[in-house]
Parts: sequence; structure tokens; C-alpha cells
Amino acid sequence: MHTLILNIETTTKNCSVSLSKNGQLIALKEINEGGYSHAENLHPFIDAVLQDTQYNYTDLSAIAVSKGPGSYTGLRIGVSAAKGLCFALDIPLISIDTLLALAYKVKVDSDVIIPVLDARRMEVYQAVFTSKYRQLETTKAKVVEKDTYNKYLDKGKVTFIGDAVEKIKTFIKHPKAVFIENEFPSAKEMIALSYKKFLQKDFEDVAYFEPFYLKDFIAIKSTKKF
Repeated sequence: MHTLILNIETTTKNCSVSLSKNGQLIALKEINEGGYSHAENLHPFIDAVLQDTQYNYTDLSAIAVSKGPGSYTGLRIGVSAAKGLCFALDIPLISIDTLLALAYKVKVDSDVIIPVLDARRMEVYQAVFTSKYRQLETTKAKVVEKDTYNKYLDKGKVTFIGDAVEKIKTFIKHPKAVFIENEFPSAKEMIALSYKKFLQKDFEDVAYFEPFYLKDFIAIKSTKKF
């Protein structure tokens, strides 16, 4: 019996969909055009990974979605699509920690990995992991200052990864800091995590699951006059 999991990542400007079989990547579609194009691209990407592998929706074992933190609109689009498919197909929903999946992109030796996503002003969304992906600090929004990460940097090499690295670099000048720029969460790194959760039957309640927004949504008032 094959385990087919559709993985959906829409928390940042990267719209990303992967299909995995028994924990192995078999198809990936993603695009990052510098804006949020998830509403236009997500469903065509889902169709594409299935067509490319000649599977049908009814072959899917589960849907995994990146749960946040991240863009409010991106999270809504990804989670709504995932929940809709789970309802329609009567299959389980799996949620994946966005920052943990981002940490999985780190392929260099490092004592500590700190994935960082851009938040408002001088804030970042961040978590802290060991090189074996054990969580040392829970996900939070943090204002970055020059000594913010010294307790880790003074002990060993720290790798920062994510779309907020450019913001981090303006403050952190420590010699043991490693910066991996222009990396975004991807459905590719969700695969190992979603397969593990599937085997453990670690599923969400489809009716009540909500994304991890971390911050309240702030609507920007339009300046247009009607």
C-alpha cells in the first residue's frame, strides 16, 4: 500500500506543492515571483503534480499543510485548500511547523539553526533548533537587536536561514554567524515531516484546525476615495 501525501506551502511568497510517495519526493511545483500569487497558482500546481505522476485525487492518503507563522492571506489560502480537499476526499489533515521545515533546508554543519521569516518593521518570526532539529526555543515574533542571539553565538556556529536574513544581517556582526539568504519554506522539506506524522497518525481535526498566525491580522486602510 503506497502512502501518497500532497504537501502545500503558502506561508511566504513561495507558492509550493509537492507530492510524496512513502516519504520520497515524486513531484514538485513551486514559484516565487516576488509577490503573492497563491490564489492563481495553488490549484493548478496541485493538478500538475498529480497529472505529472499519473495519480488521481482519490489516490491521496493525506494532505499536509504548512501551518505558519507567515502571511495571513497565504496561510488562509493554503489551509482552506487543504481542508477542502480533506473534506471532499475524507482523508486526514497533517499540519507542519513552517519554521521547522525551513530549518530542514540547512545542509551545513552548525551548532544551532535559527530560521527567520520577515514580520512587521524590525520583527522576525523565529524559532531555534539544534543541528538535529530539536527545538530549543518555541516560535515567536522577536525584535532583532545586535545582542539578540549572543547566548548562542558565544557558544558556537549559528546558521540563520529565511527571507528575514537580510534584516538580521544589519544587526548581527558576530564571526560565528552564518547567513543563508533568499531561502523560503518549500513543500519539498515538508515531505519527511509529513510522512513521519502520517505513520504516527498525528492528524488535525479538519473542522476546527486553524493556521498559526502568531500575530493578529492588521488590515491596511485604503487611501482611495470613492
